[in-house]
Amino acid sequence: MARAMWTGVITFGLVSVPVGLYTATEDHTVHFHQLQRGTSDRIRNRRVNERTGEEVSAGDIVKGFEVGEGEYVLVEPDELDEIAPGRSRTIEISDFVDLDEVEPVYFARTYYVAPRGEQYQKVYELLRAALAESGKVGIATLVMRGRQYLTALRAEEELLVLQTLHWADEVRDPGRELPELPSARAERGKELDMALRLVDALSGPWEPSRYHDTYQEKVRELVRAKAEGQEITPAEQAPPATDVMDLMEVLQGSIDRARGTAKEGGGKAGKAGKAGGGKGGKAGREGGGKAGAASKKAPKSEGVAAESELRKLSKAELYRRATDLNVAGRSKMSRERLIDALARTGRAERPGRPRKKTVAA
Repeated sequence: MARAMWTGVITFGLVSVPVGLYTATEDHTVHFHQLQRGTSDRIRNRRVNERTGEEVSAGDIVKGFEVGEGEYVLVEPDELDEIAPGRSRTIEISDFVDLDEVEPVYFARTYYVAPRGEQYQKVYELLRAALAESGKVGIATLVMRGRQYLTALRAEEELLVLQTLHWADEVRDPGRELPELPSARAERGKELDMALRLVDALSGPWEPSRYHDTYQEKVRELVRAKAEGQEITPAEQAPPATDVMDLMEVLQGSIDRARGTAKEGGGKAGKAGKAGGGKGGKAGREGGGKAGAASKKAPKSEGVAAESELRKLSKAELYRRATDLNVAGRSKMSRERLIDALARTGRAERPGRPRKKTVAA
């Protein structure tokens, strides 16, 4: 079990709850040692006095702020802690704002927040539920490891999450940083319509497990190939820029390829379903036959199905069905919640039970 990297209290109004922060992410980068070329000798960094060339121990190092040529104001590590008494252990929420109002550029690192003890779970859950129901995030400051952070406390389905934010003066102005800001705006027409069709063809639910750091995978392959004396295959070059004259043709080709990939995925799923139905004996064959007949009768939107049938579908397929049936809140649902919502929709559509109207995604 991970240890809390920071402990303190969250306060909102006169309410406070003791919590601990836990790192929510980890680095999967392949790390190399530095070696002197032609040897197996490690290269190490040392703290060295630049005047004498002698190594200095950590205990003899203090911080210095340069105020003039060769003149420094010296600050001891303990002095930095002393100027933030109390606040270094407090996450004090000063404001609640809509999450949509915080621009993505401000977000930095993410931490899980957990209550420190069962006796604090009720107050913790109260804050989580209030944030979830209101759609707000709590803006607060936090002192950790010698730095003060601006943070946003937001609610997930089961816990609170704290995200550090960049300060306003840390976010660069694109008008100053870029040589020229794009000024042209796409006008309504065939090109924009085709671009929107391409976006629609490539759209689906957010499934982070589908994405992989292919560069790190290639780095591991490189190390393995070199260790085994194998030939290294270089990566393909980046594609050339699209010529404006060929834009319509390229967009249409992209749409056709996206649709072809989707059909191929559906065909593979269908073959897998037939193979699975063939292993279940008579009962499996009868079940497969009934399911097949039902699918033939289903409209283009695929309709609804029993929970047992829904559990055979991927989350992407469940999401598509939920979209066809206009299930409210589908974009924020887990796979289990999608199954439950679709199953309930199916029961509501049985004869004598009118289907509820839903609009929001």
